Amino acid sequence: MIIAIDGPSGSGKSTLGRMLARALNLLYIDTGSMYRAVALAVIEAKVDPNDASAVTALANGVEIDLAGDPDSLNVVLDGRDVTNEIRAERVTAMSSVISSIPGVRRAMVERQRAMGQRGAVLNGRDIGTVVFPDADIKFFLTAAPEERAERRYREDQSNSSSSVTLAETLAEMIERDKRDSTRADSPLRVAEDAVVIDSTGKTVDEVFSEMMSRISSL
Repeated sequence: MIIAIDGPSGSGKSTLGRMLARALNLLYIDTGSMYRAVALAVIEAKVDPNDASAVTALANGVEIDLAGDPDSLNVVLDGRDVTNEIRAERVTAMSSVISSIPGVRRAMVERQRAMGQRGAVLNGRDIGTVVFPDADIKFFLTAAPEERAERRYREDQSNSSSSVTLAETLAEMIERDKRDSTRADSPLRVAEDAVVIDSTGKTVDEVFSEMMSRISSL
């Protein structure tokens, strides 16, 4: 079974993707972490992010692996565990830039398809529209920007010594939404056959139950 979960930043894709993968005993693939790994490689190699050819070449050349169970997924870049490093603010910012490069997206999509052939829960922004358009079921998660920003802000505060304010998190999220939705290659959009779930005001368990109910009805 292949389950696609798309949606904007802070919509709960990662949390719910892990929960579904665990419940269904499927591989969990956080595609956002793959783009973050490329972003970290770009920073460390001092590649100009505006040089699309150079960034694409680097994306095609690095080795990225996802290891471990859904609750302790490790991101490995060229044999090195970078799980914590890719959550740094500078990596988040760089990821947003390089993920809009068509060559980078093509490189990651190819890897995601190869990984997912064994059956998986994948989350991202173009899983149901580009990576696996024939997925068994597609979800599109969303929520009010203010609520998504609050979630991301709390996560950043608990995982690091981030100095970013809630207002800055909201502004960055709105900008990210605009960039993701308007890019020429694989824009964020709702697949025609996706199940859309607005989680505004809902608990994670409520959304999880709704998703599991939809899957059980297949």
